[in-house]
Amino acid sequence: MRHVISILLENEAGSLSRVVGLFSQRGYNIDSLTVAPTDDPTLSRCSILTTGEKWEAEQITKQLHKLVCVFRVSALLEEAEGGIEREMVLVKVNTPNKNARDEVKGLADIFNSKIIDVNAEIFTLEFVGNSSEIDNFITTIGKLAEVLEVVRSGVVGIAKGNHFMKP
Repeated sequence: MRHVISILLENEAGSLSRVVGLFSQRGYNIDSLTVAPTDDPTLSRCSILTTGEKWEAEQITKQLHKLVCVFRVSALLEEAEGGIEREMVLVKVNTPNKNARDEVKGLADIFNSKIIDVNAEIFTLEFVGNSSEIDNFITTIGKLAEVLEVVRSGVVGIAKGNHFMKP
């Protein structure tokens, strides 16, 4: 089972290391890790995607609360239940002729993605969606053109409605 854990922590050297160390010490894998400063430059927001049983995610959350550098921890629910998650992907594809370029442009329109770089034989596309939409986009574009490179941002998430994280 997938779990997105959102953490509000000090924006200080070593804070992220302590969080990642907690996962490592307990043998939990991190599938995706995204971290950046918030509107308050003293705080960072970290989103971690991990897989495991529900009780394992609860254990991780409890252990994270004990870290001095951590202010808030929230396990985000599935999108249908009250959480929103997104990921960005950049995909570089080979477009050696007009037919390939036209097919890739058409697919970009269907997926509502952006072509962000173009040269004579290569298009770079940007797409934002949830993880399964990203997987579908990569698979579909791979059927039309040779995929040369894929870069995924990692999952970021936020709760729906009136739920928010503040220190």
